[in-house]
Amino acid sequence: MFTRKLSFTKPMYPKAESLGITEFPYYEYDSKGNQTYYEQSNGYWFKREYDSNGIIIYYENSNGSWERYEYDSNGNETYFEDSNGYWVKKEYDCYGKRIYYENSDSEIERY
Repeated sequence: MFTRKLSFTKPMYPKAESLGITEFPYYEYDSKGNQTYYEQSNGYWFKREYDSNGIIIYYENSNGSWERYEYDSNGNETYFEDSNGYWVKKEYDCYGKRIYYENSDSEIERY
């Protein structure tokens, strides 16, 4: 089902405090300028991971929620999954038009 193995490390709680940072909100960015981490003074945080094209492939927050995404070589979203067990599969033709849709609620559409 998955085309690549993804592994992510949960940040220490609270990350900003562990770095000696006292000003909030606290942000981190990757070398391409994508926001990878955000933390508020109340301890809420979220983390994002990106693929080489700068598209989000993983999101996680301090409430325990997460989302994972996969894309084809044209940047079309082909798979989505979240921490509640919900998932979506999609397929596209060579023109980028969606030709197939299926989700964890047993909904299937062919175009």
